Amino acid sequence: MLFVAGALAVLSALFYAAGNNDIGSLGTTMCQYGDTFCDHPSYVFVGAVLAALWGTFVSIR
Repeated sequence: MLFVAGALAVLSALFYAAGNNDIGSLGTTMCQYGDTFCDHPSYVFVGAVLAALWGTFVSIR
């Protein structure tokens, strides 16, 4: 679950950069298919935080 949280955090950063037109043609393609996430990358980041909390809560050590 912590791997998923990390992947979502990276995706959040990519959507943020794509929304600000910082990554060129890749950003245009990302925003074409994920328009909501380019406008509000915090949605993905909140998912990453919740996944990290859940992964920490259920981990057995």
